[in-house]
Amino acid sequence: ARPGRGGGGAQPEPFKLPPSARAGGSCRLFIPGRRRALGVLRGAVLAAAGPAAEAAMATALPPTPASGSRSASRAAESPLSPARLSRLQEKEELQQLNDRLAAYIERVRALEADKSALQQRLSEHQEGSDRELGCLRLHYEAELADARRALDDIAIERATLQVELGKIGEEHRQLHVRNSKKESDLNLAQARVRDLDAQLNAKEADLATALNENRTLENELRELKDQVLSLNLSLEDTKKHLHSEMLRRVDLENHMKTLQEEMTFQKRLHEDELKETKRVHESRIAEVESGRQREFESKLSDVLQGLRKQHEEQIQGYKEEMERTFSAKVENAQLTAARNSEFASAAREELIETQKRVDTLVSQVNQYQSQNVALESRIKELQNLLDYDRDLHRRRMAEKEEEMAEAQKQAQEQLEEYEHLLDVKLALDLEINAYRKMLEGEEQRLKLSPSPSSHSTATPAASQGRRFLHGKKRKIKETKKREHSAAFKTIQHVSASGNVSIEEIDADGKFVRLKNHSDKDQPLHGWVLRRRIESVADVTYKFPSRFTLQAGQEVTIWGAAAGVSPGPSDLVWKSQKSWGTGDNIGVTLITDYGEELAERKIMLVPRGEESEQDDDYEEITGSELEFASQTKRRRKKKCCLVS
Repeated sequence: ARPGRGGGGAQPEPFKLPPSARAGGSCRLFIPGRRRALGVLRGAVLAAAGPAAEAAMATALPPTPASGSRSASRAAESPLSPARLSRLQEKEELQQLNDRLAAYIERVRALEADKSALQQRLSEHQEGSDRELGCLRLHYEAELADARRALDDIAIERATLQVELGKIGEEHRQLHVRNSKKESDLNLAQARVRDLDAQLNAKEADLATALNENRTLENELRELKDQVLSLNLSLEDTKKHLHSEMLRRVDLENHMKTLQEEMTFQKRLHEDELKETKRVHESRIAEVESGRQREFESKLSDVLQGLRKQHEEQIQGYKEEMERTFSAKVENAQLTAARNSEFASAAREELIETQKRVDTLVSQVNQYQSQNVALESRIKELQNLLDYDRDLHRRRMAEKEEEMAEAQKQAQEQLEEYEHLLDVKLALDLEINAYRKMLEGEEQRLKLSPSPSSHSTATPAASQGRRFLHGKKRKIKETKKREHSAAFKTIQHVSASGNVSIEEIDADGKFVRLKNHSDKDQPLHGWVLRRRIESVADVTYKFPSRFTLQAGQEVTIWGAAAGVSPGPSDLVWKSQKSWGTGDNIGVTLITDYGEELAERKIMLVPRGEESEQDDDYEEITGSELEFASQTKRRRKKKCCLVS
């Protein structure tokens, strides 16, 4: 309130628009009723008309009851209607709300400016980190290529040195053999010289023979030397060939490794193509089978018509043949009767027998024809029955598919409606709470007393909204949950004897999370996770080959029916829908040697039972379980929105 212009009493302050509305911006006001809307329009008109209209309106309006004793007495004396008083009260409330809203808008603008500055700094920091990562990646790739080239050069040099070492060893062995041979030859020659010296005086006559033998030995020695030279040359050629072959073998081994890696990649690619081709062929086979069925039905009718024609042709030919035979026999009988009357009686008897045989054959033909007609009628009946069954099955399948589609559509519509209502409810709750907290904080900071009308109007609306959103079924579930948590408590037992521990077990059986606490990578090839639940058979999950848990990292093993998109470092248990639920759940990590490295148990026990091992267990209250489940639902919903 401020001093009046026409009297000494206090007059209500006229309606003021926020700065954003005066500048042409958009401003949203929370006006609960029609009378407040009229007050807002009147204030906007006064603000747009200028000071003269504002002064006139302030002079024309009566004072409020809160302006003092003088204004109260004047209001009591003047004949004011209750509608006028309610409008004045609503005008005061709107003035208070507009002042609070203007302060709130200014604060929001300041926060948005800070937010844009922080986002700009964050984008600059991200660009700098991306540039640094790109430089580091290029540097590391260059160093890795240099290291690979150096490794290849070292491997080639090592192979060359090995070849040279083998060559030197072989030369040493050959020289040693040659030296021993020469020494043995020298010893033999010395012995022979001694023998010749001893026999020189006694056997001069044998000198010529000895000289001849000496010449022969010298010739043999020259031949042996020539052979040794030729063998040495061939040996050198062989060594050179061996050296080149060893170098070629090293190159081929390197090439073989490269081809093996390419073959592995091509094999995986071919397996994927084979799966796709198999799927296409299966669809084609299904189409071909349906086509074959139709072709079989058409062929069956064609075959039946062909059999009918063939049977009629056979019958006609048989009739013609019988007639020709009968006529020939009659002619023969007549000739025979003409020639000799003695054979007349025999011809008559044969004619009678032939006539009987013809009658029998005709009756058989008629019987076969009747059987053929009966079979054809039976085939038609079976075909009609088969067509009826197919049509009935097709109609039933179509009805089932329509019912399933309708049920899925209804379920999807209900789910979307529920999600929409939940989103609206959460958004409204957050906006209302944030707006209320912001106004209360500003009022406390500015030491302003909130208007009682705003509290009285906001509280029923909030309670009514809560009553509308929270149904009876939810209250029953919450009551049961509170009773269950009051009677029981959930405890967890955790133990680990190595670097890897079981960090978390989902209460709904969706996932199990492991963590490596060491600074070294831990390979999990051959390791298994065993799950135990009361009255349920144990199941085990085996880690894939070549899987390694990085240092300080976590891995989450999801069930097949978890309904989330796993991360790049997560695993999915494709053969099991979930990890299971129950009162007592235990998961154990077992190494490839059968050692139990880590264990985690979740047990539901009655409250009041004490044990000596309570220090090893950690308690999870009902509120914590509810908060965890809410967090999971929000996280799951958030993932769905992102995807």
